[in-house]
Amino acid sequence: MPGKNRVSSGVARLLGIKKTYCDPLGANSDSVTRGESAFSAGTADTVPYFEPEPTSAEWLQEHIPSLHDVGMYLLDIFPFWRWITRYNWQWLVGDLVAGITVGGVVVPQSMSYAKLAALPVQFGLYTSFMGVLIYWLFATSKDITIGPVAVMSTLVGGVVHEAKMINPDIPGNVVASALAIVAGGIIAALGFLRLGFIVDFIPLPAISAFMTGSAINIIAGQCSKLLGETADFSTYGPTYQTIIWTLKYLPTSSIDASLGFTALAMLYLIRFGCNYAAKKIPHHAKLFFFLSTVRTVFVILFYIMVSAAVNLHRKDDPLFDIIGTVPRGFQNAGVPVIDGQIVKLFASRLPAAVIVLLIEHIAISKSFGRVNNYSIDPSQEMIAIGATNLLGPFLGAYPATGSFSRTAIKSKAGVRTPFAGVITAVIVLLAIYALTELFFYIPEAALGAVIIHAVGDLITPPNAVYQFWRVSPFDAIIFFIGVIVSIFTKIEDGVYCTICLSLAVFLFRAAKARGQFLGRVTIHSVVGDDMVDGNGKQGTGLLPIVSENSPSHDRSIFLPTSRADGSNPDIEVEEPHPGIFIYRFSEGFNYPNSNHYTDYLVQNIFQKTRRTTTAAYAQPGNRPWNDPGPRRGKEEEDRSHLPTLKAIILDFSSVNHVDVTSIQNLIDVRNQLDMYASPDSVQWHFAHINNRWTKRGLAAAGFGYPTSFSEDGIRRWKPIFSVAKIEDSSSASVHAEIVNNEKEGRIVDQHHSKVHDMEDGIRPRLETTDFDVQKAECLSSGSSTSNVKALPDLTVSEPYQNRFRVALVQGLNRPFFHVDLMSALKSAVENSDTRGSEKSGPE
Repeated sequence: MPGKNRVSSGVARLLGIKKTYCDPLGANSDSVTRGESAFSAGTADTVPYFEPEPTSAEWLQEHIPSLHDVGMYLLDIFPFWRWITRYNWQWLVGDLVAGITVGGVVVPQSMSYAKLAALPVQFGLYTSFMGVLIYWLFATSKDITIGPVAVMSTLVGGVVHEAKMINPDIPGNVVASALAIVAGGIIAALGFLRLGFIVDFIPLPAISAFMTGSAINIIAGQCSKLLGETADFSTYGPTYQTIIWTLKYLPTSSIDASLGFTALAMLYLIRFGCNYAAKKIPHHAKLFFFLSTVRTVFVILFYIMVSAAVNLHRKDDPLFDIIGTVPRGFQNAGVPVIDGQIVKLFASRLPAAVIVLLIEHIAISKSFGRVNNYSIDPSQEMIAIGATNLLGPFLGAYPATGSFSRTAIKSKAGVRTPFAGVITAVIVLLAIYALTELFFYIPEAALGAVIIHAVGDLITPPNAVYQFWRVSPFDAIIFFIGVIVSIFTKIEDGVYCTICLSLAVFLFRAAKARGQFLGRVTIHSVVGDDMVDGNGKQGTGLLPIVSENSPSHDRSIFLPTSRADGSNPDIEVEEPHPGIFIYRFSEGFNYPNSNHYTDYLVQNIFQKTRRTTTAAYAQPGNRPWNDPGPRRGKEEEDRSHLPTLKAIILDFSSVNHVDVTSIQNLIDVRNQLDMYASPDSVQWHFAHINNRWTKRGLAAAGFGYPTSFSEDGIRRWKPIFSVAKIEDSSSASVHAEIVNNEKEGRIVDQHHSKVHDMEDGIRPRLETTDFDVQKAECLSSGSSTSNVKALPDLTVSEPYQNRFRVALVQGLNRPFFHVDLMSALKSAVENSDTRGSEKSGPE
């Protein structure tokens, strides 16, 4: 090791790298700066502690996975193995009920959504079959149901429509399958790389705006089908244009309108009636829930009967539009076709497709996970979506993701495990092979009613928008912008717009984050009843006097001097100490906001302090340009009443990471303020640093210990450390003996080292409460390292002198890193007082 250290030191000298930095109290220091107080390692009952710095090797050890981590990673890809071996009959019953219920809903919905995708209805069945069949292998959610959804189907429909216009020779299902594979591969890669957190960058208002805009777009596009308009116009353009065209061709409506409107009315009436009956007859609520769930099946079967009765003998010329022939089985199974020509057809819409597949699925799964008291793994859910869309096209499927309506039904039906998807897959398989003849008579208008009814729930209700406004007006504005953009342009443009706006607002808030200067307020706690007068009304603010024996003790808290926190303005916030400032960061401290933070800090310090040495300029030309002085004929402002700058305390409670830019900015401010306070130096204290790497970064810049600033580079200072009692066998035995003495009515007199009865009237000085176990503070001072002052606050009576042991919370080598603001303020005050005494002493 010594040889290795010599080699590394030689290489560092050759490259001009400074491996060490100012560390007057470091663990490797053989001597202590002359004249400073020492918290000796040999102090009785005190365990010395030098805080080690994190190393690059530790970072690599934390971030490079071990063989065990790799094994668990591979097992976590298939999470079903954690619960499948414990599968039981009770779970099976719940899954059967939920699976059959969802199966009855997914069949008509998947056929309807296939029409949105500009594909024949059988492709919706293929997509729903693969989604529910594959998902359970990768699932971390028991409620989610993967399959065709309205929003994604609309996006696919736009892609297929454009592809037909550009290259009519490529079938639409080939383009849709290729889109599923490419998008699924991207999402699967994100999942395998465990990048599920990127979904968190898409906020709720953006999702709500996208869903609302998409729902309006889908409803507008289905109105022409609901009305049975015979005019041929595209419904894949902007929403406003579709509405205009639908109204323009309203005179072309046919008898299909009677089917569409009555089907839509039946769907809403059944749902309303079941919900009303469930409230009136709560003990049959489960029955009414299942009746409401199968309303889509009931309506479709009803209109199949109507259509069959009307069109039984006129299949070639039906009275109204019907689906027609649905091929039996998987007629489009095979290896999907993907080449550059096909990818070019949807490349521009690929980002939107990936975003839609992610946000709908992850948002739904997270929501139902919270409702049902479990958590999902977004990365694993990405793998599930990716696997579904990679394998589905081999049976002819198009892009699929989680469905909100079917997930809600599945959850309410009492699903127990993800295996319910297999039951649903069996139902869909039966429909593909056994019910295709029945599907022939389904009216197109009835499918349009099913779609409108399903997507109506995607529209954000007014109350939710009002809550957006109440919580954050900016989010409400972003929501409306997203909806408007979706209506007047493409729906994917609404996605991009809301996400970009949300990120812009986030970055603006982060970059313009402003810290707060804190002042000190002394408070004590009172029981809530003390705030109410005898008549049961709120008191007038006159609180009972707190006696010495009261359990409520005075304590200090720190409030913003600007009163921006909404605290009572009648309370006077005191300045911490003349020349000492406490500054709290509000939203982290890194390169986007470091300048904004420090500019505000320096500006306020200059306003509330004066220079230590007043510069005298013989001529106006000698003054610096940024301090030109008063105008001609006017005297310079008298600032002699202001204090000089002594110390700055930074509250890092909201800071979890620093970078080179923010640290360099802090160094520049330190140098600027040292010039301002010259010949003194400003002492920098830090509180609530919760990250070892942040401490390392600050220490590397010279923070964390006193700054030498006198002529000989040395000055006296008083370190204040926070210590905590170590719970070992000796302290436990002492505590037990104290408790036993208290039970017998005796107490130890600290001065006379003997046991007294409590009846003697001697006030006990040694109690367990005298040791503030969580934050006991130790002040040690002395004239030399060999003369260590005793610890007055922790000194105990002689029989127990060596039985209570205390340990430092923070390291000796970083005395200006504090556990809380109170200890930081005490240290700053003590050292500012020391500076004042040194200046007033003899030279």
